[in-house]
Amino acid sequence: MRPTARADELREPLRQALEALTQAVTPSGPFDPAQSHQTWRVAASDYVETSILLPALAGLRSAAPNARMAILALNPQALASQAEQAHIDLAFHISSEAPLQLRRRSLFNESYVLAARAGHPALQRTLTLARFCKLDHVIVSPDNGGFHGVTDTALAARGLARRVALSVPHFLFLEAVLTNTDLVAMVPSRLVKHNTALQIVAPPLEIPGFEMLMLWHDRVHRDPSHQWLREHIIRFL
Repeated sequence: MRPTARADELREPLRQALEALTQAVTPSGPFDPAQSHQTWRVAASDYVETSILLPALAGLRSAAPNARMAILALNPQALASQAEQAHIDLAFHISSEAPLQLRRRSLFNESYVLAARAGHPALQRTLTLARFCKLDHVIVSPDNGGFHGVTDTALAARGLARRVALSVPHFLFLEAVLTNTDLVAMVPSRLVKHNTALQIVAPPLEIPGFEMLMLWHDRVHRDPSHQWLREHIIRFL
């Protein structure tokens, strides 16, 4: 259903009125995390849970022991509406797919590495592109069962292809697969850099990485508790 012309006319005045109301009821004093009973709602992928939120959680529990956080599964198509309707307060997503209407802060640029179980025979010598393509790969598919990713696009540009033997929905399961099989995977470096059960090497071809953003709505932009949370998370990157 398309909004009427009148609805389109009212959209911006209503947004401004909502922002003014939010500012009016937002506490103006300093935020004291030690005394706060705030609940934050954060949308994140399992990659973000591991690489961004997990490092910040111990410090969060210490600094704000009475606060709560609900981590929701990331729904990229609904981010803007979820933030506008206060279903989420904060989100993390790649810059190429982030909604333009949300405020943003660039966190880092991520790169891909090749990961396999420690001692994997294929990684004990220099890995050529030809041998890379012959290995059995596992992929995390955001398309629910897809067998094609950015690595396959880069290979196709060279007239090459690899064998993707397994497609999984989550990075957590992918790490378990790598640890317990001879499958290999191209993964974001921050996800596996502390996993001693895995061996990490540079891939034999350049794969485009991605920029990770922190996203939030105007309604929480000046809220001291949300400002504190955003800065707290950034300190632990």
